[in-house]
Amino acid sequence: MSDIPNCPTCDSEYAYEDGALLVCPDCGHEWNPNEESEALSDENVIKDANGNVLQDGDTVSVIKDLKIKGSSQVVKVGTKVKGIRLVDGDHDIDCKIPGIGAMGLKSEFVKKV
Repeated sequence: MSDIPNCPTCDSEYAYEDGALLVCPDCGHEWNPNEESEALSDENVIKDANGNVLQDGDTVSVIKDLKIKGSSQVVKVGTKVKGIRLVDGDHDIDCKIPGIGAMGLKSEFVKKV
């Protein structure tokens, strides 16, 4: 039996070594087995659409028109939102949008300013 761990992404047992990295032939995921403990601690990090790490109090800009559910209002591209709060859940940013009010946003639709 091999001592190579299963793929952390798809749990495939067919991972193999390629130099210093381990590679999964099923999903194509590559990882360094020595940095696995660091990857587990990075799971709670919230990043914007460009991969920048977000923190409480940051200012972000909306990158796409967002329809507000249950309303005819739209959050326009380029709207700046100041003083965000990061929360757990599907919508991981709580904020107040000027002209609209308090709402939750997904981090994939904002970029850090």
